[in-house]
Amino acid sequence: MPEGHTIHRLAQDYAERFQGTMPRLSSPQGKFSDAAALLDRAELTRTEAHGKHLFLGFRDSDWIHIHLGLFGKVNFGPAPAPPPTDTVRLRLADATSYVDLRGPTTCALITPTEKQAIHDRLGPDPLREDADPAAAYARVSRSRTTVAALLMDQKIIAGVGNVYRAEVLFRRGIDPYRTGRDITPGEWDAVWADLAELMREGVRLGRIDTVRPEHTPEAMGRPPRVDDHGGEVYVYRRATQPCHVCGTGIRTADLAARNLFWCPTCQKP
Repeated sequence: MPEGHTIHRLAQDYAERFQGTMPRLSSPQGKFSDAAALLDRAELTRTEAHGKHLFLGFRDSDWIHIHLGLFGKVNFGPAPAPPPTDTVRLRLADATSYVDLRGPTTCALITPTEKQAIHDRLGPDPLREDADPAAAYARVSRSRTTVAALLMDQKIIAGVGNVYRAEVLFRRGIDPYRTGRDITPGEWDAVWADLAELMREGVRLGRIDTVRPEHTPEAMGRPPRVDDHGGEVYVYRRATQPCHVCGTGIRTADLAARNLFWCPTCQKP
C-alpha cells in the first residue's frame, strides 16, 4: 500500500495538471459513471491529502475521495489520451494531460461533512500544516501497545507505513517492541521531526530514502540497493544483511500482520 508521501505527491500532480481547469471526467469501468457525469467539465478547484487519503475538490463543495488500498494505481500522461481500458475507474482529461485511476479501494463522491468525518477519524499527518504531534503523543504515551504497531495505526498518526516505521525507529535507536507509554516526550519529538523530514523528501524525490550521507553506497563503497520499492534504507527488507552502522544482521518478525525489520544492536531494548 502506498505510504503518505505518495498520496501527497499525487495531490500535487493532480493540481499541477488540472487545478483551475474544467477537465472531462469519465468512468470507463462504469463504477463511478454517475458521479463522473455530475462533475464532467466542473472546475477542479483544489486537491488535498491526509495520510493515505486523497481528495479532489470540484466547484465549491464537491469532493472525490480516493483511497488506493493495496491495488490502486494512478497513471498520468500527455494529451491526446489513448482509448481507455475497461479497468479505468476514473479518468480526468483536458487539452494537455490525462490521468487514469485503476483499482482503488475507494473512489466516491462525498460532501464536505463526509470529508470532515474522514479527517476526524485520522491521526495527525506529518506532512500537513495543521498536524499536532502532541495529539498523537497523548495517545501513544497512554498505550501498552508496541511503538511499532502504534506508528502503523492511522488513527494515531496518518500516512506512516511499513517502510517509514521501520526506518524512523532505526534512525532514532528505538527498540520496536517498546511500549508507547515507555516513549519519552523527547523521543517522540525526534521521531515526529524525522518523519516529517523523511516524508517531505519522499514527496520531492518520489521514493523513500532514509540513509544519512555517511551511509550512502558512494560513501561506504557498497553496491546500491536493488528493490522494486527503490531508495536506500537501513533495515526495511534487509533481513539477515549486515547493518550499515554496526554490521549486525538485520532481524525480521511478524508484528500486527506486517513484517517488522530492526537491528538488535542499534535498537537495544
